[in-house]
Amino acid sequence: MAKRVYQLWKGSNIFLLNGRLIFGPDARSLIFTLLLILVPVVIFCSLVAKNLFHRFPSYDAGYAILLVTIFFTIYVLILLLLTSARDPGIVPRNLHPPEEEFCYESSASVDAGGRPTPSLRLPRFKEVLVNGVIVKVKYCDTCMLYRPPRCSHCSVCDNCVERFDHHCPWVGQCIGKRNYRYFFLFISSAALLCMFVFSMSVLNMKFLFDDHGTVWKAMKGSPASVVLIAFCFVSLWFVGGLTGFHLYLVSTNQTTYENFRYRIDNRIYDRGCLKNLWEVLCSKIEPSRNKFRGLVQDEATSLPRPSPNRGGDMGETSGERREKVEDDLELGNDLMKVSMADRYSNVGGRRNVS
Repeated sequence: MAKRVYQLWKGSNIFLLNGRLIFGPDARSLIFTLLLILVPVVIFCSLVAKNLFHRFPSYDAGYAILLVTIFFTIYVLILLLLTSARDPGIVPRNLHPPEEEFCYESSASVDAGGRPTPSLRLPRFKEVLVNGVIVKVKYCDTCMLYRPPRCSHCSVCDNCVERFDHHCPWVGQCIGKRNYRYFFLFISSAALLCMFVFSMSVLNMKFLFDDHGTVWKAMKGSPASVVLIAFCFVSLWFVGGLTGFHLYLVSTNQTTYENFRYRIDNRIYDRGCLKNLWEVLCSKIEPSRNKFRGLVQDEATSLPRPSPNRGGDMGETSGERREKVEDDLELGNDLMKVSMADRYSNVGGRRNVS
């Protein structure tokens, strides 16, 4: 029976709804993030917002505060779902290394006849041209491909992700080319929600202070407002600072990975502040390169099979077999063996975000 792509997925992702939703392996952290959003909002709506209903008798502002809080919270949760439950820009893996990139080098070892043994090598880097600048791209042993510019391999999800920004444990997903916009809108909207709840809680304390005359009595009148003021104040330092940092990255067309790794201004992709903002916030999001619900071909039939005339006789010498190494390496099975040998020789670089 044929299986679907998500059922045979080699990454560490978690799939729900038959492959319609894709999460990172640490998706359970979403529960904690949801609690950080929902618990303060529920406390505010049930214990603080209702006290503001009668504070604006000639208007419906008291009810508007409650409605704005509810709808804004729903908007933040939708952004959280769009960030954590979609393909961030995963580059599909290859079944075998790129055959056209192999090159031969003379080896120091010689065979019994004194002839040098050809050595097959896959370059670790190759150069590509980006906006008139030569950029080196690295070969990924795990995905068996040369990573596109600005792509990196996430060691948590075990995938190469286009325009890799970082892996966010708060949303349980990689942040990349296809979900960075929603991530930026999520953290900025969460910061605005914190500011709104903080301001309304302070306003409620101000009304209580006018009624009771002392700060202590005002605090005793609404301890929920005190807790929300403290919580939102601390949260704003984190979410607000994160929003400011990513606003800087968006305006300069950088990623978190590039900013922290290279520690220099990355001007290769910088198109100017306004064009950078348009590219991140308003440009069309490309469709996923992975069909997670698509049917996959049996791996045994997807690789090329050797021809009966290419194998040679069983009685041939080792020197004769070495003479046909170039022909043998064209076969898919031999390419897979070369890939595995290359992985073990470079095990130090495997599954690292580089």
